Amino acid sequence: MPIELQLALKARQLGKLSNPVARLYRSVAKEIPRVLTIYDIDMPELEARKAVRAHFAQNAHIKDSRILDMLVEKGYMDLEETLLQHKQRSHLLRTLDGYVDKSGASRKILGKDATFDEVFDRI
Repeated sequence: MPIELQLALKARQLGKLSNPVARLYRSVAKEIPRVLTIYDIDMPELEARKAVRAHFAQNAHIKDSRILDMLVEKGYMDLEETLLQHKQRSHLLRTLDGYVDKSGASRKILGKDATFDEVFDRI
């Protein structure tokens, strides 16, 4: 018997109710402050809500009920994996659109005329 996540199972049971997408959105929106605290993400809650809303808007054109059920179940699975800390901080930052910490990548770029101190600071 396969292991099932509790929220995904809840999604299957709620599939018969009216508008399971709105119920998922409310569940995710309710957990945003806790997720930002758990993963120590210094991001305004409003900006995180906008990123979540953008993910829902990407799939707003889908009308097939089978695909909607699958996406809702996947959304609950992602939410539960996030709350159980099965994701790393960088995964969550990548999920939140438009929030990329570029300081790590730009720190490693050195020009040809880099000084010894710049090379040493990079290590």
